[in-house]
Amino acid sequence: MKIIDWYILKRFLVTFLFTLLILIPIAIAIDVSEKIDNFLEHPNLGISEVLNDYYINFIIYYSNTFMPLALFIAVILFTSKLSSNTEIIAITNAKVSFTRFLYPYFIGASLVTLLSLAMNHYVVPKSSKIRKGFEKKYINSSKQSNALKYVSNFSLQLTDSTYIFIRSFNTANNMGYDFNSETYDGIKLISKLSSDNIMYNPKDSTFTLTGWRKRLIYEKRDRIFSGNKLDTVFNFSTKDLVYKSAFAQEMPSGELLKYINISKKRGVKNLNAYLVEFYKRTSLPIASYILTIIAVGLSFRKKRGGTGVNLAIGVGIMFLYVFFMKVGEVLGSVAGVDSLAYVWIPNIIFGVVAIYLYLNGRK
Repeated sequence: MKIIDWYILKRFLVTFLFTLLILIPIAIAIDVSEKIDNFLEHPNLGISEVLNDYYINFIIYYSNTFMPLALFIAVILFTSKLSSNTEIIAITNAKVSFTRFLYPYFIGASLVTLLSLAMNHYVVPKSSKIRKGFEKKYINSSKQSNALKYVSNFSLQLTDSTYIFIRSFNTANNMGYDFNSETYDGIKLISKLSSDNIMYNPKDSTFTLTGWRKRLIYEKRDRIFSGNKLDTVFNFSTKDLVYKSAFAQEMPSGELLKYINISKKRGVKNLNAYLVEFYKRTSLPIASYILTIIAVGLSFRKKRGGTGVNLAIGVGIMFLYVFFMKVGEVLGSVAGVDSLAYVWIPNIIFGVVAIYLYLNGRK
């Protein structure tokens, strides 16, 4: 690397960190103003617990979330500064092509991308689990939605031959009603276990069936057993009953992919919310390259209005990117669609813009 490369890379990273350090305190200040009443409602909640369990993990989550935005703004700011100081004119007069000029930018974008990938796939999920546990205990304890507490008409394939059916289940007290477990040999039913009530015991991951009946089906006759109470084990938990993105956000990518594969074998109908979370962990960091090219393309040439105009255009583009990203996430979560395609829609659209600006910058 030449001196000019080190100079640009240093400015790149310093401005990126500076922008990130500006955004995080703003996010913390807004969050404190919204949640201060929730903290005060719990007199036993100490400031150390708030800082260690919540705000440290809050900073980890939002630092990772703001990385593409901070990168984009940082590149616009210092590239516009280079342009306004006619430093870029001196560089181009030295026969440095636009492609060669992008070299230190891509090194910086690669460092941010690798950091973001590691954060997305491993660090943030574990951090989110602690943060969401705190929120559930102290902030959202009285705001649980009935839609997440009650599950009705639920079916699940546990193995290649075993299926369960639950008419109603309350995830708040781990109680369910009208439970059935059926085992097949091919298409032939060989046994059926039913109960009026089912209770999940989180301590030892067992189930208690009340008012149970078991029917074994043979060629010439059937055998029926019954009783008031039966403790048994099934290959599922209450987490399998409620499908929500919060679960996906708390799983490291290896665990999340394993959960998706197991759920597919069990015949779960719609796993797109989990797939969207898994694909997003890669697509968003990769956007760093696209946003870097767009930012340099916007700021490479000196404009009337200088940095202010470039920054205004850049913020507008960033809002459009976030808008397309959110639309892609919502549409990608719908059953029966290709989640991968929808998650990558923003990168595809803005990738085209980046290619145009790159070709324009080479002229």
